[in-house]
Amino acid sequence: MFPRPTVLARFADKITVVKTPAALSRTHEVDAAVAKTVSEMLSDIERRGRDALYDYARQLDRWTGDDFTIPAAEVAASGGRLAPELRRAIEIGAENTRTFAEATRAHLSDFEVEIVPGLVAGTRYIPVATVGAYLPAGRFPLTASAFMTVGVAKAAGVPTVIACTPPQPNGRHNDAVIYAAHVSGVDRCYLLGGVQALAAMAFGLLEDEPAAMIVGAGNAYVAEAKRQLFGTVAIDLLAGPSEVAVIADDTADAEMVAADLLGQAEHGVDSPAALVTTSRALADAVVAEVDRQLAGLATSAIAGPSWRDYGSVIAVADDETAVAVMDDLAPEHLEVITARDAWYHDHLTNYGSLFLGPWSTVAYSDKGMAGTNHVLPTRRGARHSAGLSVSRFLKPLTYQRGTPEATRAMADPVVAISQSEGMAAHEFTAQLRLDRLAARVGP
Repeated sequence: MFPRPTVLARFADKITVVKTPAALSRTHEVDAAVAKTVSEMLSDIERRGRDALYDYARQLDRWTGDDFTIPAAEVAASGGRLAPELRRAIEIGAENTRTFAEATRAHLSDFEVEIVPGLVAGTRYIPVATVGAYLPAGRFPLTASAFMTVGVAKAAGVPTVIACTPPQPNGRHNDAVIYAAHVSGVDRCYLLGGVQALAAMAFGLLEDEPAAMIVGAGNAYVAEAKRQLFGTVAIDLLAGPSEVAVIADDTADAEMVAADLLGQAEHGVDSPAALVTTSRALADAVVAEVDRQLAGLATSAIAGPSWRDYGSVIAVADDETAVAVMDDLAPEHLEVITARDAWYHDHLTNYGSLFLGPWSTVAYSDKGMAGTNHVLPTRRGARHSAGLSVSRFLKPLTYQRGTPEATRAMADPVVAISQSEGMAAHEFTAQLRLDRLAARVGP
């Protein structure tokens, strides 16, 4: 995550690069070997069905069961095996996320409008029938993922939401992940991971109809499976490594800024983190503070390489340049810690989700406490797309209802356009109605 050459050139006299990513020349493009493996797996599963699922689950998940279904009673009991403070935290996250999602849904209203006299057009918001959610449970189980996928789909009114999660080394599910799905309203859970899980949901190889939409994060193979399945099903988005960017000025606390940069860098060794600041002194202080915090960070083996290879610090001359640079970066998560937070809120346009002020850290959203969704666009995707929300689970279906009066207004223009295009059948459908109308009402 670094400004494009055109932006660097345009603001050359207003930008000072304090830290450049060591891996600037690297990209997060699709790995050809991963794409080939996923393609072969999907084809095999589509051809052989559940037999292929069993084979891949035993080979890749070290699964030893005879049924992928996690019994409903087992799902409901999962919270009882958690520490009380963790159980309560999961319940709070699910509720906060549901509250925001339901409020969002309430603002998406069906409507009708009269376009011309006698012609009414409208939109109805209809949820998709079935959603499949993938719930990661690897090195860092993403407990809050269920809030953002299962819970938001349910708030949108999706009738059936199923979830797949990979088995742990002990062969069981992760209780925190499953309890998060339970309190989010999941209908059924399956112990199945990776590409085979997404294929099972997309092709309808479990107890349910094929999913209309598949959502949720995962590793490179899961992301590639979503890419290849798009079209067969809808997906939330094609997300890359987690990203964070911060805009800060001389009022910001260097320790806090550094902590928030590392808070996302620990997602993976290729997670970009960027600081854009109007204070060169703060830029230097944050670089030093990151090094200090890394020395005592339990996840420094991840966050350290990530910061070295994908971290950047840029000092800019003024607020306007900071906005221009950040809109070019279009980060997944964007924190603003300045004396002019409201001004930045009004002027920034490209980000997945915005965190205003020193008391709004990305971690609050990551863990589901902020209510907003953490399934967000990466790799500059925020230039054209927003993150997951209830609206993604809804189909805004349009309709029209016309009267003879409306035909008088519409048919002649349709005839004219159809004649110019040479589309005789289109012309006839409009002319036929004009003729019927003339016969009905007389000269």
